[in-house]
Amino acid sequence: MIFLTGGTGFIGSYILAELVREGHVVRALRRERPVPSYLSREIAEKVEWVSGDILDVTLLNEQVRGCDRIIHAAALVSFDPGERRKLFSLNIEGTANLVNAALENNIPDFIHISSVSALGKSNNGLPVNEEKKWEDPAQETNYAISKYQAEMEVWRGMGEGLNPLVINPSTVLGYGDWNQGSCAIFKSVYHGFPWYVKGGNGFVDVEDLAAAVVRLMAGPVRNERFIVSAENWNFRDLFNRIADGFNKKHPSMEATPFLAGLAWRAEKLKSLFTGNRPLLTRETATMARKTSTYDNSKMLKVLPGFHYRPLEDSIKNACGRYLSVAQA
Repeated sequence: MIFLTGGTGFIGSYILAELVREGHVVRALRRERPVPSYLSREIAEKVEWVSGDILDVTLLNEQVRGCDRIIHAAALVSFDPGERRKLFSLNIEGTANLVNAALENNIPDFIHISSVSALGKSNNGLPVNEEKKWEDPAQETNYAISKYQAEMEVWRGMGEGLNPLVINPSTVLGYGDWNQGSCAIFKSVYHGFPWYVKGGNGFVDVEDLAAAVVRLMAGPVRNERFIVSAENWNFRDLFNRIADGFNKKHPSMEATPFLAGLAWRAEKLKSLFTGNRPLLTRETATMARKTSTYDNSKMLKVLPGFHYRPLEDSIKNACGRYLSVAQA
């Protein structure tokens, strides 16, 4: 029995589907939200669902009891400064609660879905690898700090008896709820987002991430971390390929630091009137101008038969699925 958190989230739902297809028995924790449309009914019906919250210590202790392994995929992704307290509570305190539940119930096999954000940015221009040390939190986003601190709870658990496996995906692309997280990139381009930036990042298809997690889980390696990232792209190329997938115009205006500053301030003002989460914040505007690349060789050495699909194929497939819903 595998206990999975974040079963209805973007990453968690794809891991869930991969686990079920591989024949695993899964008990999945979810918030009070419906099963996403991209998780098939056939898969969802094979899961033992538990409604609750990772901040509920009593519930976690009850539900992990009897399980053989834990996969922690639940997390809040937000770059809204107004959600800092919630971000730290869910990502750090929630992880600590689950680590404690695993220890109290003698479940040492703990797979933690982290982020490359927890490794920090590279200051020397070289690709970030698993040996990267966290350096200056003042240069990092609140989200990155929350994921780093969450990892510290997992490594603390290792000192108390856990055998963790930490997965650090780069920006995850695919078909999901395009109102949230990295999926919102597709919605922005679909609606004619005119700006491009000169930064870049690593990217990985959500289905490749799920497959990597399940294969690493089945292997013998523990007490280590693995970066899961297919390709390093600049944001302009990413936006252009998504625009091609939607048959839209390429973004044509460069978001200079000055213009980006105006844009995030306008978004903040707009959110005060609408009550909606701002699409662009000071943090995201700053991040988009930086370039980070990632070295994926460690995981490929451990899983020599694993192959990432080309990012262009991932984008084309996701755009087709988003279009089928948007035009329905």
